[in-house]
Amino acid sequence: MTQVKNNNEYTAKSINVLKGLEAVRKRPAMYIGDVGSRGFHHLVNEVVDNSIDEALGGFADKITVIIRKDESISVEDNGRGIPVDMHPEEKRSALEVVMTVLHAGGKFDKNSYKVSGGLHGVGVSVVNALSEWLQVEVKRDGKIYKQEYERGIPKYSVKEVGKAKNNEGGTIVTFLPDNKIFKNVKFKFDTLAERMRELAYLNKNITIRLKDERNGGEDESYHYKGGLVDFVKYLDESRTPLHKPIFIEGEKENTPVEISFQYNDGYSENLFTYVNNINTTEGGTHLVGFKTALTRTLNNYAYKNNLIKEGKITLSGDDFREGLTGVISVKVAEPQFEGQTKTKLGNSEVKSIVETLVGEKLAEYLEVNPAVGKKIIEKCLRAAEAREAARKAKELVRRKNALDSMHLPGKLADCSINDPEHCEIYIVEGDSAGGSAKQGRDRRFQAILPLRGKILNVEKAKLNKILENNEIKAMIAAIGAGIGTELDVSKARYGKVIIMTDADVDGSHIRTLLLTFFYRHMNELITNGRIYIAQPPLYKIKKGKEEQYAFDDEERDNILKRFKGNGNNEVTDELDEQGVPKGVVVSRYKGLGEMNPEQLWSTTMNPETRTVLQVNLESAAAADKIFETLMGDLVEPRREFIEKNAKYVRNLDV
Repeated sequence: MTQVKNNNEYTAKSINVLKGLEAVRKRPAMYIGDVGSRGFHHLVNEVVDNSIDEALGGFADKITVIIRKDESISVEDNGRGIPVDMHPEEKRSALEVVMTVLHAGGKFDKNSYKVSGGLHGVGVSVVNALSEWLQVEVKRDGKIYKQEYERGIPKYSVKEVGKAKNNEGGTIVTFLPDNKIFKNVKFKFDTLAERMRELAYLNKNITIRLKDERNGGEDESYHYKGGLVDFVKYLDESRTPLHKPIFIEGEKENTPVEISFQYNDGYSENLFTYVNNINTTEGGTHLVGFKTALTRTLNNYAYKNNLIKEGKITLSGDDFREGLTGVISVKVAEPQFEGQTKTKLGNSEVKSIVETLVGEKLAEYLEVNPAVGKKIIEKCLRAAEAREAARKAKELVRRKNALDSMHLPGKLADCSINDPEHCEIYIVEGDSAGGSAKQGRDRRFQAILPLRGKILNVEKAKLNKILENNEIKAMIAAIGAGIGTELDVSKARYGKVIIMTDADVDGSHIRTLLLTFFYRHMNELITNGRIYIAQPPLYKIKKGKEEQYAFDDEERDNILKRFKGNGNNEVTDELDEQGVPKGVVVSRYKGLGEMNPEQLWSTTMNPETRTVLQVNLESAAAADKIFETLMGDLVEPRREFIEKNAKYVRNLDV
């Protein structure tokens, strides 16, 4: 465990202020991304980031996150406690400054925090502004201090409320998100668990406890002595590894670097990068440095040990990364982020730091572990052979015009508008549903591509086999953006790719197969927000000539209440054996083909009335884990997943 340190230099003078909080409640999406589930859960991350910063500095080793019964959240750490003395410029308690002023905190002062993850975020003051109420308790200097707020406004000045036991320090922040901003959103234990688990892997000296006091009462603790090594083992749990994880650790130019990776018998590259605990989903200079060093070091090792015959085959960078799972974590004092979503590291010096460390340490490892080195090179050679086979398959496919967007698949019903940003394509399960969709669509901007049966499970197939699948070839040709390393999103013929499958087990399976394909081979369509999932209704409720549609059980029950006839929100009509009022017919849709074209348009395809879910990668590591668990070779992880999640299943077809 990390020894908790005392630091008397962390005072009100450490709290620097960057003005401006007024617009947060007016434009919350500017600060937290959106006011849906993602932004809602991001509030917790912002508070936890402050506790993590204390841990990064060596001042805390325990963090507890509790979901209360009223959907409020409590985050507690055993750090130094936010300073409460008078701020020299603001002339009020530093605690109040931190909680009410945007971009105020010790992380802007190099003497308080060497590195900070929260610097990338928006600060606990935004959480305060977007909460119906928030209260903070600080244990510091043997005393307990407290302040409460309503929608970001202090109810009273910071006050002393008691004595701290054993002179312990720490901060407890409890808040309730404002339901005027976040409507009908609740905390998901699994969503929070993914981030807490990730933080525990990245910071091996920390113990994070996540407790749910609502129904179910889940309570988990995350502490991993192996750190990134344990993280890689977790990510590859559903794969067969070729060797034990390799661990590289070092520090250059005051930049600590930790890397762990291993090869498995799969075909996917799974590299996850972090800067100060922030998931840099777009990569950056630390990733470039790792890839460069990996390719050069393994190439040199292979030729030096005669594992590659001169002139027979040339290994590329992609060959060295097939079947590779790895985590790269760097701590940078002043990170510079680039990219549209600010998740790409731009510090040029980090590339050479990572490249040098990996080059030195990996070369040493391979000299000591020649058996592992031989396994890795053999794996890379097989990848090169498959790459060559895939190249030939692509050329063959091109000759047959299946990858050429000028020769679109015959079963595609295209739209008339040519502007991709105003066009969308529905990938539809089955010819029957495809026929209804073609008749019901708006031909100006909606294209329909019906699929026959289930596509290939790409998690278990090499690229040359994938390119031989007729349904996959049809999708690639219709979308027109290419595949894999040749993917160019700017060439996509549609702004939205919408997966529309039946609301049954087979439909869910087909949807998962399609998402696996897009995640593994057309990932940029997901990261650019172009992949969507249609939400067809589950029920049609009819009373007389009136028909309404319900998309879940709760909406169905509310419609039944409205159909009862007296307006008092109670079902007073006589009920049948299923609890349905007499004269009301409830139909459960299992297939899209059960709806006529007009119904399919009005419920699922009309942009004015439909609901579609945008697919995003909130956590790339979690996404990779779930795809491998569901679609990989190993049965046991899949069985465990099913057993754990069976209680959430609704409307299972039997």
